[in-house]
Amino acid sequence: MDSYAIRTEGLTKVYKDFWRRKSTSALTDLNLTIERGEIFGLLGPNGSGKTTTVKLLLGLLFPTSGKSWVLGYPSGNITAKRKLGFLPEESYLYKFLNAEEILDFYAKLFDIQKKERKRRIDALIHEVRLDHVRKRPLSQYSKGMLRRIGLAQAIINDPELVILDEPTSGLDPIGSREMKDLILEFKRQKKTVVLCSHLLADVQDICDRIAIFNKGVLQVTGTVKELLSQNDAIEFVVKNLSENDIQAVKAFVESRNGNVLSVDHPSSTLEDLFISIIQRR
Repeated sequence: MDSYAIRTEGLTKVYKDFWRRKSTSALTDLNLTIERGEIFGLLGPNGSGKTTTVKLLLGLLFPTSGKSWVLGYPSGNITAKRKLGFLPEESYLYKFLNAEEILDFYAKLFDIQKKERKRRIDALIHEVRLDHVRKRPLSQYSKGMLRRIGLAQAIINDPELVILDEPTSGLDPIGSREMKDLILEFKRQKKTVVLCSHLLADVQDICDRIAIFNKGVLQVTGTVKELLSQNDAIEFVVKNLSENDIQAVKAFVESRNGNVLSVDHPSSTLEDLFISIIQRR
């Protein structure tokens, strides 16, 4: 068994036109490893190769060249597929079913026994905060509700690897925070999560490592801290200084040939502010 959750070697996908001539290089020579148990973010503009990478890993596309492995198996292997969950950007769900019925349908595809199916369905509906609409047809769900039930469907088989494409799409700030908390819970359960998102704040909040793609080529990979750190600058956060103290500290730094770029109060995030206001009693 491979020690990595995902591994690729020279993975390349070239789309061809009707005459079998090279048309578009969607992914070029991708060499990537994703550790088991980490949350890994795939970033890039539209057409950068993220979705192509995911489809190749899932076995929905065949590579032009190169190889990839998922949970130690070649991509597309049926054993690997039983151990992974996938939430696409647009969930394709049967809208005439309710939450219990749609989860029961997908659980049967994994041959989960009736008693265990019921236990998982009850637990997942509660986990994604849909208890109050569990009997309502999905056709009456908002987009945010559909994302929640889509996530529950993606993990009905208790997968080792979860691939999420824009999981917070359509969610309000509270729903987005709850979704991120669920993803962090996957990590605590030792699951591996691959997250594709255009919302950079979401990726920065929860990902251990990220990879940035552009025009089908992997540009950079590393931890969020490594990639965002400004190694030529030092930041101090200090409380309870008077204005005279601040000027004294500034003068001391300048006396050591330091360059004071700014003196300001630290700020929170808009998300934190919004959540704190909404949750006030």
